[in-house]
Amino acid sequence: MSHPLSLLEQRHSVPSRQLGAPGPDAATLKAMLEASIRVPDHGKLEPFRLLLIQGDDKLAFGQKLAELSLRVNPHMTDSKREKDRTRYDFAPLVVVVIARTDDESKVPVIEQQLTAGCVAYNLLLAAEAMGFGAQWLTGWAAYDREAAAIMGLKDNEQVIGFVHIGTSQIDVPDRERPRLADVVSTWTP
Repeated sequence: MSHPLSLLEQRHSVPSRQLGAPGPDAATLKAMLEASIRVPDHGKLEPFRLLLIQGDDKLAFGQKLAELSLRVNPHMTDSKREKDRTRYDFAPLVVVVIARTDDESKVPVIEQQLTAGCVAYNLLLAAEAMGFGAQWLTGWAAYDREAAAIMGLKDNEQVIGFVHIGTSQIDVPDRERPRLADVVSTWTP
């Protein structure tokens, strides 16, 4: 029997450009998504939604974002333009985790955004648990309102992250993690 915390102790991101086929099949994806939305949710607001981008739609999405990026920055280098165009080409599945916040709620907006962030993190854990690699990315498109319009986001919605999911094409070495002594303290009066 494995250690109860082994999944958390081994979790790491796989660079999106190192993710390839296969991705999760429909049943596995459904299970992963169901697990990912089991998050703390003050007020039971469900302040999140998920947008799946896969297949040829990923290529079209990347092309639209590259066109937007070039329009905003017409002097960008060819390599930057190519990076923008191919950003979504590699992993078989990209899940856009979207926060949909209610400014009128008694629940502070930051708590609503954190709930959506928990969905993104749970999705990373679900991918790892099911044997896939994943990476949570943002980038300029997560913060751009014209990019939000391309994704069909409403005014009260914002991208929390693009979670790329697929099969790791490389062995990813773990990175150095912080020492507990550097990040944990005890409050005393």
